[in-house]
Amino acid sequence: MKETLNKSLTIQMDEGAFLLRILAVQDSMFRLAKRLLTSTEEAEDAVQEVLTKLWKNMNALATVSNLEGYAMTMTKNYCLDRLKSKQATQLRLVHFKHDKAIASLDQHIDNCDSVAQVFDFMEVLPEQQKLVLQLRDVEQYDFETIAQITELSEGAVRVALSRARKTIRKQLIKAHQHGIETGS
Repeated sequence: MKETLNKSLTIQMDEGAFLLRILAVQDSMFRLAKRLLTSTEEAEDAVQEVLTKLWKNMNALATVSNLEGYAMTMTKNYCLDRLKSKQATQLRLVHFKHDKAIASLDQHIDNCDSVAQVFDFMEVLPEQQKLVLQLRDVEQYDFETIAQITELSEGAVRVALSRARKTIRKQLIKAHQHGIETGS
């Protein structure tokens, strides 16, 4: 009887530890899924599927040293599989908008337009650059974790990030010039 009780306590503690570790990553998983799938509903479904898979394999996760990186890799792979599937043609584009209290209405509108433009510009980047930019600048992952998630070398991650930032910067400068040519 005592052995059964200890076994059930161990399982509950493992489940509790799992929940604590995975709940800390859940928001990042959603943001990554939303960036890749562009639909809130699709992103929620993707995260739910990945969480279910992680839950079913909870005992095997004890050997995973970086659960966050592992969960993000699973999320990325699941989303890429969804994009390749026939159902991907049914995905609709949903733009992420920031709502920040700013003193000036004009400044607020300009800031919202700039943020929306950056996210629009991100959408047309090559997949690899889009993913690296999302993981580094939005999710704030270190290069080692990004390399693990994307299965690229850290050098390739840095190059992809640099190219993505350069492309976004050029497009943003061009958009803010409103077609006005400057001497430079």
